[in-house]
Amino acid sequence: MGTEVGQVPAWRRAARLFTAPSRTQEAAPLRWDLGFYLACLAFALPTALVSEFYGYRVWGNFATAAYAFGAGHSGYLLLSARRGRTPRGAPGSRWCGIAAVALLGMIIPLALLVIRRLTGVDWLITPISWAAQPEVWVIERSADLLLHHGTPYVDVTALGRAPVVNDYTPYGPVMAVFGLPRALFGGTPLTDALTDARWMFALAACACVLGTLKLLKWPRVPVGAAQLALACPLTALTWAVAGPDLAIVGLLVLSCALAATGRTAWSGLVLALVVSAKLIVAPAAAVLAVLVLVRRGGGPDWAALGRFAAALLATTAALHLPVYLVDPAAFTEHVIRFPLGMGVVRSPAASPLPGHLIAETGPAGQVAAFVLVGAAAVAMVVWLVRRPPANGSGALLRTAVGLGALILLTPATRYGYLVYPLVLLGAHLAFRAAEVPAAPPAQQSTTSTSS
Repeated sequence: MGTEVGQVPAWRRAARLFTAPSRTQEAAPLRWDLGFYLACLAFALPTALVSEFYGYRVWGNFATAAYAFGAGHSGYLLLSARRGRTPRGAPGSRWCGIAAVALLGMIIPLALLVIRRLTGVDWLITPISWAAQPEVWVIERSADLLLHHGTPYVDVTALGRAPVVNDYTPYGPVMAVFGLPRALFGGTPLTDALTDARWMFALAACACVLGTLKLLKWPRVPVGAAQLALACPLTALTWAVAGPDLAIVGLLVLSCALAATGRTAWSGLVLALVVSAKLIVAPAAAVLAVLVLVRRGGGPDWAALGRFAAALLATTAALHLPVYLVDPAAFTEHVIRFPLGMGVVRSPAASPLPGHLIAETGPAGQVAAFVLVGAAAVAMVVWLVRRPPANGSGALLRTAVGLGALILLTPATRYGYLVYPLVLLGAHLAFRAAEVPAAPPAQQSTTSTSS
């Protein structure tokens, strides 16, 4: 006897959401949505259950609910599309899942973790109690040091004890700015909660997004761009438990928008802030320099490149030189030697990414990993020379690929750094939407009539 419709296994009925033909053209993006939220859910749920970090577990619980809602809503829209119906109003919008992640996976867990941090669990060697990741404490401390000593870097050889990893501040001097509100106004439970550095990172990231959209003349952002840049687990998790990488990548996208719209000196200045906060994004300077050079077409624009380079170099020097002169040895130890694994304390940065796994095989593996990094750098140079980016979306795509290769192949890195290429890819989609020329009025009328 054949299998009755009602007896079809549940997994087959669920699979049909991805494979069965639909009566509208909306099924393809909705299938992507469903797959995206299920993949995110597969990340969030284990994080809630088994992570060694308290903040990760708090985030994982809320994010699991957010991504489950996104998957359920996407499934509902997909079923409706298969039946030729589109729900009206907000329930019919693909942005519902994004909103759920923003509220449940970002804003609420951050607020709860900020309050939890007031119990005083910083600096304990017990990750299961951390309401904020160590980079938050370290950046706030660096601001206090900058105010009182003129440098955010301590001499790790003069502590009177053996130095530990959290004695280091492996960032440029600009990163200390995000800790200044707490250093200046903290001291009570209320002011400590309001000046938590994560709020500063979040505000900076949001300001960069708004500035970028304004420069692009408020384009219609694709849902896929928001999913990659905002709703993916690495962005949401970083927002709740740490945050500096989101502020830095936001500034990087803003710098690209300034370059793409002809504001070359401002682009160089903003990029100098990026490089002076985190050196890992320095390769982006080469991509933006090429964009500035060829953006107008009709031949290289050397004057624009000169303005960009002058702003970049002068601002970088002005930001680094005063701090360096206060204590050159401490600056070198924190900013250069420690990230390279050559400091008094070895950097603990390690993730099961290809570069780290190759380097762990021994001396030959370490050489091979650096050879791969060099080969990737050469490939990027060839790509820039043969296919220079003519617009912002092209520059962001090349920057995402370059930073992604660097993160994957560098022996000492963290998987959390992959938030950079993901956000840049999302920004690439948003820029591409802004760069598509508007259809002529007659064509727009025809399109509206047929839809």
